[in-house]
Amino acid sequence: MSIKEIGKISITILMDNSTDLLLKNSAHALRSPLIMNEKLNLPPPTAEHGFSALINIVKDDSNSGNKNLTENIDGNTNYTYLFDTGVTEDGVIHNADLLGIDFSNINGILLSHGHFDHSAGLVNILKRISSKRLSSIDVFLHPDAFLRRWLVLPDGRKARMPSLDERQLISLGGSIHKSDKATILPNKENPFLLMTGQIPRRTSFEKGFPYQYAENSDNNNSEDDDNNGNERSLNLVPDPLVRDDQAIVVNLRNKGLIALTGCGHAGIINTLNYAKDLTGVDKIYAIIGGFHLPADGGIYEEAMDPTIKEIQNADPEYVIPCHCTGWKATNRIIDLMPDKFIQSAVGTTFTF
Repeated sequence: MSIKEIGKISITILMDNSTDLLLKNSAHALRSPLIMNEKLNLPPPTAEHGFSALINIVKDDSNSGNKNLTENIDGNTNYTYLFDTGVTEDGVIHNADLLGIDFSNINGILLSHGHFDHSAGLVNILKRISSKRLSSIDVFLHPDAFLRRWLVLPDGRKARMPSLDERQLISLGGSIHKSDKATILPNKENPFLLMTGQIPRRTSFEKGFPYQYAENSDNNNSEDDDNNGNERSLNLVPDPLVRDDQAIVVNLRNKGLIALTGCGHAGIINTLNYAKDLTGVDKIYAIIGGFHLPADGGIYEEAMDPTIKEIQNADPEYVIPCHCTGWKATNRIIDLMPDKFIQSAVGTTFTF
């Protein structure tokens, strides 16, 4: 599946687990400033345990100038997508407003998977968009993103995770595109961005999310009780693979692939390998997003060393861990790949 090379990409972090107004700008990172117009930039962008990024793709950067991130360049040579929507209803909107970002002009919304820390802001973002434009907004996601899921811990504690309601999204102007296959955007005539679809699991050390269970199909609806008002009995089935987990991939001209992940439940190495398979491009230029390697004393910590070793073997120019990567894994990356590491923070725009 071939995707065309792009001239430039900007990725603005609208939600992540950390915020920092003291970070300095660098060649590829424009930071949220401490001072604007002789005033302190307060309140600062908010950090939460979630993820969201605005992606701006420029087909040819020769005349791109300093256009607004959501303003289409003449000839429609750029495309803008919102990737994930954070963990609270209004956190991403709050940060977008601080950064002067208008969602009404974006080309679509892409969900890495259905977990609440990536989808909770979707409803209010759709409301914001529908208040400013008459046309619907495309929302791309895997069918399993709508599953009703539970977190079941080894000690028996369990809790339902918030889930998406497809009918509600449609009522708010969302045009829903569900697919477990790779998706080319904006269209086949202009194949500049790849949504991987369901990612094959091949490595032995990337084990998904074993604490996740899903309600079976009889329970998997938007109602908690039957038509008589009786609470439904639960039939939970193991759902460890998070099949809806997918990534965004672009091919930067003369550089290689840039992969953007949400949580990376499929495994960042599985994701990179599949990106290569889909595109036929072997060079990984940059990796950005959540790698899901928390220091949990269990399977994720066991996966930390082999995962980072394989990232080293992939030899990207830049590694930007975000969200659920975890401090221990992030510091391991800093120690082993100091020249490749760039720190993420809410409000940062990475440009390549």
